[in-house]
Amino acid sequence: MKTRPVNHHASSATWRFAVAGALLGSLLACLLWAPAHWLSWAVGQASQGRVQLDSPRGTVWQGSAHITLNGGTGSLDAQTLPGRLNWRIEPGWMNLQIQLQADCCMDQPAQAMLHAGWSLLRVKLDNHQSRWPAAWLTGLGAPWNTLQAEGQLQLRTESLQLQWAAGRLQMQGLAELQAQGMSSRLSTLKPMGSYRVQVRGTPEGTATPELQLSTLQGPLQLQGQGQWVGSRLRFSGEAHADEGAEAALSNLLNIIGRRQGTRSLLSLG
Repeated sequence: MKTRPVNHHASSATWRFAVAGALLGSLLACLLWAPAHWLSWAVGQASQGRVQLDSPRGTVWQGSAHITLNGGTGSLDAQTLPGRLNWRIEPGWMNLQIQLQADCCMDQPAQAMLHAGWSLLRVKLDNHQSRWPAAWLTGLGAPWNTLQAEGQLQLRTESLQLQWAAGRLQMQGLAELQAQGMSSRLSTLKPMGSYRVQVRGTPEGTATPELQLSTLQGPLQLQGQGQWVGSRLRFSGEAHADEGAEAALSNLLNIIGRRQGTRSLLSLG
C-alpha cells in the first residue's frame, strides 16, 4: 500500500493562515474591549495634562470617569467635577458618533459626530444646553486661580459645526456661554453680575468667527468684541463699575485689564 506524501507547502500555508487569523482576532478583541484608561491617557496627552479622566471605568467605547481640570505639571489647583462623566462612542466608516453625559451638569446627553478624511476633520454638535460651576475653572491655574470665580456657566450650542481642512478652521452656527451670578475673591461685591459670550460662525462657514461679550445685569459692566484668526483670538473691550460700586470693584478692575481712569481696557491678540 502506497502512502500519500505530505504536502509541506499546504501545511505551512494553513499554519500561516491560522496564526494570522488568531492575531487578527486578538487585535479585534483588544480594540473592542480596550480599557477606559487608554482613553484617559489619550485625553491627557492631547490636552497637555489640562484635562484628566480620573478613576476610569469600562472601555474606550463605553465608560465613565471623574473629569478634572489641571493647570499642568506641578499645578496645585486641580479641580474635579462632582459625579462622573459618562461616554458612549460608536465607530462607523470614517466617523465616530459620540455621546457624553456629565452627572452634575447635563439634563440631556450631548451628541456629536466626528468625521475624519484626507486632510479633513469635521465635528458636528447637536443643539445642546448644560450648566457648569464656574469654580471648576480654577483648576486651569492662572488667571483663574487668581480670580477664584464663583457662579454658574450655562453653555448653549446651536447648529454648531467645526471643520479643519488643510489646517484651516471653518465654523458654522453658534456657541454661547452665559456666566450667571458671578463673584470673585478680588471683590467684596457679590454677585458682580451676569454676562454673555457668543462665538458666531456663518451658515456657509467662516474662517474668522466673531466673538461678542456683553453684560446681562449687574454693577460690573463688561463689553467687547473680537475675532478668531487662525488659532489666535483678537479681542478688545472694556470694563467699568456702576456708580456706587467703584470702590468695591477697584481691585478687580486693576487686575483684569489696563486701567484708564474709571475704565479697565481689555485686550487680547
